[in-house]
Amino acid sequence: MANSQIQWIDTIFDLCVRWLFEAARFLGITYEEINVWLFCIIWPLLTVLLVAGLSLLLQQNRHLKRRLNRSHICGGPNHDQAPLTLGNS
Repeated sequence: MANSQIQWIDTIFDLCVRWLFEAARFLGITYEEINVWLFCIIWPLLTVLLVAGLSLLLQQNRHLKRRLNRSHICGGPNHDQAPLTLGNS
């Protein structure tokens, strides 16, 4: 099926196409329909959800860093200890 002239790519592509044909047969839909579901609906939806989740986690991380810094600057409960750091710094 594949003809990229790169053997390992052709092998993987052919295996994936066969798997999609089998999955489509199992689900009672066509190869084209399973392609639309996977690559036009499910994959973009998952990408949007993952980006939204990452954005939320980054926002929470910034909020926690601000709280940590504010607690240290204002002489919070651990003001006699060195400030906590995040990451490899």
